[in-house]
Amino acid sequence: MGLLESIQSPDDLRRLTPAQAEELAAEIRDFLVQSVSRTGGHLGPNLGVVELTIGMHRVFSSPSDSFVFDTGHQSYVHKLLTGRQNFANLRRREGLSGYPSRAESPHDIVENSHASTALSWADGIAKANVVRGLTDRHVVAVMGDGALTGGMAWEALNNIAAGPDRRLVLVVNDNGRSYAPTIGGMAHHLDTLRTTRGYENVLSWGKRTLNRSGPPGRAAYDALHGLKKGIKDVVAPQGMFEDLGIKYIGPVDGHDIGAVERALRAAKAFGGPVLVHVITEKGRGYTPAEQDVADRFHAVGQIHPETGLPVAPSRFGWTKVFADEIVAIGHARPDVVAITAAMLAPVGLAPFGTAFPTRTFDVGIAEQHAATSAAGMAFAGLHPVVALYATFLNRAFDQVLMDVALHKAGVTFVLDRAGITGDDGASHNGMWDMAMLRIVPGLHLAAPRDEPTLRAALRRAVDIDDAPSVVRYPKGSMGEALPAIDSLDGVDILSRQDPGEASVRVLLVGIGSMATTALEVSELLAAHGVATTVAAPTWVLPMPDALVKLSGEHDFVVTIEDGLAEGGIGALLGERASQAGLRTRVHTVGLPTAFLDHATRAQIVAANRLGAPDIARDVLDALAR
Repeated sequence: MGLLESIQSPDDLRRLTPAQAEELAAEIRDFLVQSVSRTGGHLGPNLGVVELTIGMHRVFSSPSDSFVFDTGHQSYVHKLLTGRQNFANLRRREGLSGYPSRAESPHDIVENSHASTALSWADGIAKANVVRGLTDRHVVAVMGDGALTGGMAWEALNNIAAGPDRRLVLVVNDNGRSYAPTIGGMAHHLDTLRTTRGYENVLSWGKRTLNRSGPPGRAAYDALHGLKKGIKDVVAPQGMFEDLGIKYIGPVDGHDIGAVERALRAAKAFGGPVLVHVITEKGRGYTPAEQDVADRFHAVGQIHPETGLPVAPSRFGWTKVFADEIVAIGHARPDVVAITAAMLAPVGLAPFGTAFPTRTFDVGIAEQHAATSAAGMAFAGLHPVVALYATFLNRAFDQVLMDVALHKAGVTFVLDRAGITGDDGASHNGMWDMAMLRIVPGLHLAAPRDEPTLRAALRRAVDIDDAPSVVRYPKGSMGEALPAIDSLDGVDILSRQDPGEASVRVLLVGIGSMATTALEVSELLAAHGVATTVAAPTWVLPMPDALVKLSGEHDFVVTIEDGLAEGGIGALLGERASQAGLRTRVHTVGLPTAFLDHATRAQIVAANRLGAPDIARDVLDALAR
């Protein structure tokens, strides 16, 4: 039996000798490569934190000491060391989550996988420990250097520094990357810390020089003090943290368990806020990841463990179409600029960045700043395109509302992975955007259904210069084009079915990618003698008057969307129909207002009766009533 199998809790880990701890690290790396290659998941980040996580659990006592992982995608090693070694169904329904999960273990605290939040969580827990008199407990927050580009992290640091009695250890896992190389002033600061010799060495030289010239008098000490003050910010940029009142330890080799343990023990003994700066290598120990400059191994699907190549090649997808079209728009429109929040490649802006490097801005993990800086760019004569995952726009709602919409700024938000994403769990399903954005005055929102409508929507969005515009699309591959057979004032009609002698006319409204489902429902209803019209409006906000009018021409309306049913686009159509005095019933089909556990998209669709057979049965039941 290997060492890993003998570790059922952190107590087992603390009984290992240093040599055994190193052996365990090698076993864990092999386990991660073999397991994650079968299921998919965040491979690179976890390979980089093996020794760090072992050191944390050997020095601190979880769960009495609280471990908080920022974003949580680097928590696989933590799971292994806390008794969760069945990775067979990682990120699949009824298997382990790809992030910390309170349902799995008392060692897990923060489930939200949005970045830059860990320090605020840690600050709150540490404050509570002080109030409750729990002076023997520590809080350990682990965050990547990329998370320090987020504004919340600095709000937390400002507050942490005000509590010198809080037993709080901030571990900065510095690998120079988030999804891509970390950018901005913080990245430069950490670069300096990695490569600059400590100023204590320079001071030692100064002291030796003074001593050789005789007993130092007051003037000599004054000179030495001036030397120290003058060089501190040059060769000891850790002073930025210490000036805030946070003790700094590091940089520490994050792949040396002994060095990590010594640094963490010193931090634990200090009795106040300490920042431990740990240098790690993302993808450590796995040659394909170490040699990959594009960071493909941050998150992987199923891969061949020997080569790192995908088991199944990726199909042509929505992101690829956006990437192609935004470059074409960039050539035609020199005023169009692109903004990303540390995700240039994942959201499809890498080709734009290559074509127009001076018009591409990576702001780090700072969606709020992205939105408001875009408003400033719009004021100054540009048209910014802000590309984000849909779930991350939640973080910038106030900026969309008060900085962009209130000021009638022409800013386009492109939301990748909108709707059901599945295996990343509750915090990554992009299901909130339409219900959230429908209350923003003047906002235009498009939900294209295929490649032609996505390209057209992008072109129209960048032409809107007096209000925010949003284009949303799902994760994954793109289906075949769904051509319209008719268009009524901008509302596309995809199908009309009249079996003959039908007594009820049903309007099926497919929002975005759910247009395919609407067509399938139409076929099923036609087989039961129900006449149907399938509409697929690309632009759903503001609500098209033509869609309201079309609703009044039918006896029953069914809206199908991959966002919230409550407060979503279907609900808005029902409100508009009622305001127009229409007696047509509007039945909304969408997701519940609930957090959805990790599962495949198909499983989530089935569980929430969003598949065509379930919708058709529900419609027939409603008509019968």
